[in-house]
Amino acid sequence: MASSSNAGLFQLLIIFCSMFYLPQAQETTLPDIGLLKSCNIDKIYQFGASKSDTGNRRIENPLDTCNMHPYGQSFLKEPTGRCSDGLLMIDYIASAAGIPFLNPYLNFTANFSHGVNFAVGGSTALPVKKNATDSATRSSLQVQVNWMYNFFGSLCNSCSPGNHKKTLFIVGESGNNDYTSALFQGKSVEEIKHKLMPQVVQSIMHAVTNVISAGAVQIIVPGQFPLGCFPIYLTVFPSNSTTAYDKHKCLTALNDLAEAHNNYLQQAISTLKTQNPNTKIVYGDYYNAFQWLLNNAPHLGLDAESTLKACCGIGGRYNLNSTQRCGSPSVPVCPDPDRHISWDGVHLTQKANRLIATWLVADFLPMIDCKK
Repeated sequence: MASSSNAGLFQLLIIFCSMFYLPQAQETTLPDIGLLKSCNIDKIYQFGASKSDTGNRRIENPLDTCNMHPYGQSFLKEPTGRCSDGLLMIDYIASAAGIPFLNPYLNFTANFSHGVNFAVGGSTALPVKKNATDSATRSSLQVQVNWMYNFFGSLCNSCSPGNHKKTLFIVGESGNNDYTSALFQGKSVEEIKHKLMPQVVQSIMHAVTNVISAGAVQIIVPGQFPLGCFPIYLTVFPSNSTTAYDKHKCLTALNDLAEAHNNYLQQAISTLKTQNPNTKIVYGDYYNAFQWLLNNAPHLGLDAESTLKACCGIGGRYNLNSTQRCGSPSVPVCPDPDRHISWDGVHLTQKANRLIATWLVADFLPMIDCKK
């Protein structure tokens, strides 16, 4: 796995970051940065939740918070349905591949010639129960897989198996909302690990298996971010014990939960790779990408004192109030979002998305098929 201590990789990432960097006024016209162009990727299909959704949730619910100001202020100066002040990781990955940003699947009049974004904000890895009332959407991961089959079957004439050699599939990240719901219901980390986690990982791998059956030959399967470093969890689950926090002042127990998921997921990926030797299935190491941000915050232009604070928010140690969230009237935005990792306590700033996408591309590029 890539490591933030690897000097050579770090230098490569700094160079790549400078390629991504644009003055604020030019963020809407990203140039071809081309690091993925050697792979000749012409389409990307993205599955997942709010950290990947480019507009499906706002089509489902136009009143969704991520469709309100100040979301989108650093990109088009207006909301686009992205849960950030601007662009997401998938936007930067698509740009690196030299293809346009992915349109949301539910925008049926959109151009899908370069792929589709199936991700929906609030999506869960497990199917939503019919009587559930706490889910932001019923478009679970399996629903998104069904959308893919529908798209390939009726809307895409060139999407039959065998025509995906230049296509990248990104399945996730998924499971975060399942774990968050369980935590907020009072379930313990150990109970989640033993009872819920196997189901979540199984559901993700079922989706990957379906993607393979649809003809995918290059697949990224992202893991979890370190949950204990996000303001939402730090605010809801505080501890009076100093031993509950790591060197970055993140909650150790929740980071352990994320690592347990990631280890479980990597084992499942390894098994699936053995069963499908002709398919490139690569683990997307979101956890270490995020840790890289924390470890190198000052060198990356981030404010080391604000790495665990929300940019858009108000009150408390982490600038987050559950009754006055980003998008609510009178909730302020920090003067410079590019100095922050967290946008609203749950989602990342455009700057953090760009940096993490940079790290991820450098990490997974050697593991996918880039034969010309």
